[in-house]
Amino acid sequence: MQITEVKQKTYSMIDDLKSACNQAGAGNSPGEYKIITQSFLYKFLNDKFIYELGKKVSEFKGKSTAEIEAALKAKSHADYELMLLSLDAGTAVLGKQQLISSVYAHKGEVDFHKIFDKALEDISNMNMDIFAVHTGGKSQIKLFTPVSREITDDEKKDPLCSAIIQKLATSSFAEVFEQKYDFFADIFEYLIKDYNKDSGRYAEYYTPHVIAGIIARIMAPNGATNVTVYDPSAGTGTLVLALAHQIGEDHCTIYTQDITQKSNEFMRLNLILNNLVHSLPNVIQDDTLLNPRHLNKTKTDIEHFDYIVSNPPFNVDFSETRDTLAGEAYNKRFWAGVPNIPNKDKAKMAIYLMFLQHIICSMKDDGKAAIVVPTGFLTAGSGIQKKIREKIISERMLKGVISMPSNIFATTGTNVSIIFLDKANKDGDVVLMDASNLGTKEKVDGKNQKTVLSDEEISKIINTFNDKRQVDGFSVVVSYKDIEKKKLSFSAGQYFEVKIEYVELTPQEFTDKMNNYMTELQGLFDEGDKLQKEIMDQLKKVNLNENS
Repeated sequence: MQITEVKQKTYSMIDDLKSACNQAGAGNSPGEYKIITQSFLYKFLNDKFIYELGKKVSEFKGKSTAEIEAALKAKSHADYELMLLSLDAGTAVLGKQQLISSVYAHKGEVDFHKIFDKALEDISNMNMDIFAVHTGGKSQIKLFTPVSREITDDEKKDPLCSAIIQKLATSSFAEVFEQKYDFFADIFEYLIKDYNKDSGRYAEYYTPHVIAGIIARIMAPNGATNVTVYDPSAGTGTLVLALAHQIGEDHCTIYTQDITQKSNEFMRLNLILNNLVHSLPNVIQDDTLLNPRHLNKTKTDIEHFDYIVSNPPFNVDFSETRDTLAGEAYNKRFWAGVPNIPNKDKAKMAIYLMFLQHIICSMKDDGKAAIVVPTGFLTAGSGIQKKIREKIISERMLKGVISMPSNIFATTGTNVSIIFLDKANKDGDVVLMDASNLGTKEKVDGKNQKTVLSDEEISKIINTFNDKRQVDGFSVVVSYKDIEKKKLSFSAGQYFEVKIEYVELTPQEFTDKMNNYMTELQGLFDEGDKLQKEIMDQLKKVNLNENS
């Protein structure tokens, strides 16, 4: 079966799960995303478990899924437990009764939803040590919660769980596990596309995969080995996952923090789908600005990372914690200052400036970072914005800036730019790029407009930046001293040369052009005189009428 066919069947399964929620009255409810994502994750873990057994256990090699399941159910408890020891630590373990085929066998029984929920609860408990994520207070957030709890009508609990198990039992991921990121990045985006809105106070603007891919290929063009990757406002994990894929999932460890449980649940799902289970213990739910939870070994300072990526929220009301963050205890991290609370609209507090400062403080001495910012940050003439740019330039850590097309994010009309920092670029050149004219406009969901970049345009951005090429009207390569002379502007447009077209003329051609210009000007002057006379005549008439 072709991968595209499997992908379409997976999309159909997700659509069917959403249809089942609608039938149960849970469509568009706050709990719908939990039902959908947990059902999908159950299917993924079940199929991955059987797939791994087929690879690791000699008696299962070459056998079909149905044959492996039949053999599993025939094993004694002791043999079953012994067989589980052959699996890698990153594989979720299921007991006989938690297999989808075992749960499916009970479909139609009274209180079937209890059987379904218990299977999920048992899987959570069996895999707690590896698959739980944590709150800042170290409380474990389980892999699953009861699906039927999201349904208020008791009479619809059984039909919903029956519909779900029916959909899960009649599809398979067996052919796609080798694909990892290339397959599941699209699936993940489709899975959560309706649920990544308003996901919390620090919720990310949904980061398009094109942006994540550009950042990853610029930050680590040749991969890396044994490095740490961090996102302090991780959202669903699009940026860290793209960078991990570029580096190599086995060559990096991911660390994230986000304030909302919903974002962290999406983050966990994304890591599991993309073979990064070893990073799950580093997914933390808490307020990064107030309580950064990734600390050094002595717990006396924040941890420092090799790579940092972030698409922080731009403007959010954090007035409740603003004065605390401006206090002496936070001065080291927020050295450029803390935005004041606006008199009218607190939601316009520029919280991204806080994340920028936190990121700079979290970089290793040779660390790299990429941060999405509003394009206005590049040229702001005063305030916190300018103080941050002053530090970036004075400490020689700017690698480059790319100004992206408008509407590259379908969820916001704010023009955005990507700032690339590299503490190893002390004496290097800086690439400033204006890619705002690239892309074509497309409608999203029939209403929002989004700019879409072609593969050729994406390659142009990446190759021009990595090669440090100067392209007229598109990119410029400057020094730190050049930037200081331009009052710390990070905008490419202010460095482009103004070119005057040179045309060679004979003396006669020059005389003819000048005579034509003078004739045209004389005509304009005559027309102006005529218009002036008409206006004066009209004013005289008005004056006479007033006096009569």
